[in-house]
Amino acid sequence: MVTAVRHLDLEEHLTERDVRILEDLERFRLLTTRQLQRLHFPAAPLGPHVTVSGATRGTTRVLNRLEARGAIARLARRIGGIKHGSAVTIWQLGPAGERYLRARRGEPRRRRYDEPGLTFVAHTLAVADIAVSLLEQAHAHRFELLELELEPASWRSFNGSGASVITLKPDLLVVTADAATETHSFIEVDRATEHLPAVLRKCYTYQRHQRTGIEQQTRKLYPAIVWIVPGIDRAQKIREAIAADRGLAPGLFTIITGEQTLATLAPYGPSSPFTPKGGIT
Repeated sequence: MVTAVRHLDLEEHLTERDVRILEDLERFRLLTTRQLQRLHFPAAPLGPHVTVSGATRGTTRVLNRLEARGAIARLARRIGGIKHGSAVTIWQLGPAGERYLRARRGEPRRRRYDEPGLTFVAHTLAVADIAVSLLEQAHAHRFELLELELEPASWRSFNGSGASVITLKPDLLVVTADAATETHSFIEVDRATEHLPAVLRKCYTYQRHQRTGIEQQTRKLYPAIVWIVPGIDRAQKIREAIAADRGLAPGLFTIITGEQTLATLAPYGPSSPFTPKGGIT
């Protein structure tokens, strides 16, 4: 009964946009103030704010209000920004927000929200930034975003040897489209924290999954496997490691830097014949 009262009290103070913010924090797990601004408070010409700084001020006001009601919570840990060594505020769903969303769905299970480690935070925000960029492009009508699956929705389980079950865990599954084409991609966001043997093991898991044909049964193709890495040196090392491993098919894997992300994940131009783009059909 206490939970029901608290749920109704919070609901009376939430706008539709507030609810979408809570849903995104649940979906992405972590988002910065800037990422939330890009998603929900776009500047002109996509939104009412004339400047990005004005949009950011509006975002901060709303987030502070939601924080005061326990709907969202900021992490004690902050990460360095790009300019002048500034730090960015990172947000996650708060206890009241989690109860509210759970009550809307009629779910009794409660999730614990602990302070995550720095490696997890950095990786989660890097994945979120790619997703936010794709959503921005779709909102600007540069292409359609047909599918955007984050973990764990992006995971795929399949049978291994014997009775074992293997779970492939892509960071993202993305399908973009225009009038002529579709692009299907499994995405791995690499921050150069994993040793190359771990990267190769993940490549083998993808290859085993591709050879089952499960994904192709519904898509008629296997999505491109795109590794997004911090820089050219890391990209070259992964390419060379894959090429040197005789058990891997190099054509399955695309290794790019962050600057190449949108060009790689976007669909082909409208002048091309319709071709669903992926790894192997």
